[in-house]
Amino acid sequence: MIKWFRLGLGLVVAALVLNSCNNDDSYSLNKAWYSIATVHPLDNSKSFWLSLDNGASLWPVATNIPWYNPKEQQRAFVIYTLLSDEFHGYDHAIKILDLKSILTKPVAENLGEENDDIYGTDPVRISNMWIGGGYLNIVFEFNYGGNAVHYINLIKNESVNTPYFFEFRHNAYDDSKGYRRKGIVAFDLSSVDTNGEEVELLISVNTFEGNKQYTIQYNISNSQAVQERNYLMESFIETR
Repeated sequence: MIKWFRLGLGLVVAALVLNSCNNDDSYSLNKAWYSIATVHPLDNSKSFWLSLDNGASLWPVATNIPWYNPKEQQRAFVIYTLLSDEFHGYDHAIKILDLKSILTKPVAENLGEENDDIYGTDPVRISNMWIGGGYLNIVFEFNYGGNAVHYINLIKNESVNTPYFFEFRHNAYDDSKGYRRKGIVAFDLSSVDTNGEEVELLISVNTFEGNKQYTIQYNISNSQAVQERNYLMESFIETR
């Protein structure tokens, strides 16, 4: 399913399931597509291609942000115009109108008794959580005073026998509560070995209402998103 929006109607970002683009009406410079994608740099240069969560590949033949410095396996919001199909081995040629990086991290090392001090125990509210492109993508809300960059992590809980039990951690560094704000993070799950089987990830989160546990199905060999998701690009506060 694909939706198109005329430019100037806002910065709504959607992770789109790109089944096909054979409709010639899709290719128009006054139409923009909004997706969450993974960045893949080439040859230690500024050249890169993008993969969508359904596996479609995008090759930028033009861009409005030539200064963008790509990083390997970087998740990003991308706004683009479709130019053609099947371009030099890629599914689509595109022109990038804008691209904003999403905080992208591996699963962090479990530090045992130091976990609380390093990774924090500050509460959040989970707005959305999904698997896409081999990443656990989480949109969360937290109290933000603007006096510190908050620290976000996912660690494996090694104190239980459940093999796929993780903790979402937030360290606010004593930032004042201020206002409720949103953040987004993508955790690389390539280190989570499922032996090719679908497993249930258990994510423990300290929320404003107490500890909650979320379950989500994951298979490293089939982790593509199948749902469209809409967010305001400018609404996310930077975290690390």
